[in-house]
Amino acid sequence: MSIHDEKIIILDFGSQTTQLIARRIREQKVYSEIRPYTLPLNELKALKPTGIILSGGPASVYDDDAPISDPGLFELGIPVLGICYGAQLMMHQLGGRVEQAKSREFGKTQLRIEAAEGLFTGLEPDPAQHQVWMSHGDRIEEIAPGFSISATSDNSPCAALYHQDKPFSAVQFHPEVAHTHIGTDILKNFIFGICHCTPSWTMHSFIEKNVADIRKKVGNDKVICALSGGVDSSVVAAMVHRAIGDQLTCIYVNNGLMRTGESESVLRFFREKTDLQVIDVNAEPYFLGQLSGIADPEEKRKRIGYGFIKIFEEEAGKLGEVKYLAQGTLYPDVIESVVFRGKAPIKSHHNVGGLPERMHLDLIEPLRELFKDEVRELGLELGLPEEAIYRQPFPGPGLGIRIMGEITEERLAILRQADVIVLDEMKSSGWYRKVWQSFAVLLPIQTVGVMGDVRTYEHVIAIRSVDSRDAMTADWSQLPYDLLGRISTRIINEVRGVNRVVYDISSKPPSTIEWE
Repeated sequence: MSIHDEKIIILDFGSQTTQLIARRIREQKVYSEIRPYTLPLNELKALKPTGIILSGGPASVYDDDAPISDPGLFELGIPVLGICYGAQLMMHQLGGRVEQAKSREFGKTQLRIEAAEGLFTGLEPDPAQHQVWMSHGDRIEEIAPGFSISATSDNSPCAALYHQDKPFSAVQFHPEVAHTHIGTDILKNFIFGICHCTPSWTMHSFIEKNVADIRKKVGNDKVICALSGGVDSSVVAAMVHRAIGDQLTCIYVNNGLMRTGESESVLRFFREKTDLQVIDVNAEPYFLGQLSGIADPEEKRKRIGYGFIKIFEEEAGKLGEVKYLAQGTLYPDVIESVVFRGKAPIKSHHNVGGLPERMHLDLIEPLRELFKDEVRELGLELGLPEEAIYRQPFPGPGLGIRIMGEITEERLAILRQADVIVLDEMKSSGWYRKVWQSFAVLLPIQTVGVMGDVRTYEHVIAIRSVDSRDAMTADWSQLPYDLLGRISTRIINEVRGVNRVVYDISSKPPSTIEWE
């Protein structure tokens, strides 16, 4: 069985937790992917989904410009689950009525199960109550023909619905979030009980299929791989090398935006501990020249992305006939670079939004449908050592997006020194492996301080540390005060030009992990 013979397609209506739905499904070893709600019906049919999920979203179904998917999806004979906005849209399109609620419902709510079947199979019915997470200002006032109520809450008499004859279900709450205690049970009932999927999507099967696909696509051609030393590019290199061996050449580009000792460490690791062919390019003058005077974060990302491609193409020319570029694009990169309903993307990732329109190398992106934790699992399956797999993520644009505003040699030097201290203290305290990511950011402001009885007016460093599983959502790490104190004291004492350190306590969403 192909790993994609069974799949759940999620149509995205703009919810901040759409990505969590995909993650929860994949945790059950069933493949899922997110597509825009505008996906044409013929393209949806061509994907041959085993099930369809309509995500939540911020709009109201009765608005003139409400996002509406093709109602023909309800005629495909495929199970459909509507979540929050998706539930309201299902009712709206199938003959029900949705109106603005007199009492909005946000946060933790107690659910009363009226019918312990379908989505609620195996769960205790009323009077037992279950905590769920609501987030809506509208509610279903009249259910569509053929539907019955399966659960209620104090403010939602139609908190969950099911069709009596067709495989359609709807929930007004969010089963994908941790605050919904029965969320996993509900999604499992949809995946296995209603869609009849089998848990066959594993990293082992992923490797088998993708290695075969890469061999077939590449044939006897040559491939270069953009190698940064991070988890993503390391796993890509290992997978492509397994597929085509010495047809692969890895290229490490020092863009001048690396941390202290990063380039030397990366090159030493790959040359001493792997069989990969690695060449290194010092492009620091080129990148810093391209970034001179540039403060806009989107422009920085795009110039860095273009610069990488330019150098890869130049190096490929030196190797003879090279047709393909392999790179570590992940699913979150793709999702965050997508434009939704005409709005700007969250950010243009250097390997997605930053690519020039006419690139002379065809792309190989075997990780394009994976989340970060899946990539780590894949790397271990490929036999990469833990030191390569469990490094904290480091962005492709490097320190360029951790310096707010213009990038200069002086500002790079300040940030590098601060970053060394952050990582040193995180590792020595045992916290490095406990968090998803920890780093320093140089802010575009200066503040007044007093050092040695003398007034100072110097830079501010922000410390960012987050806990996450896949980078789609993240919470700020509750690091011990004494650890934060040591980091702050060392930075102020050891890094000339800094007189203040602050700690970032914002989550994602609404913030992002990186500052730019």
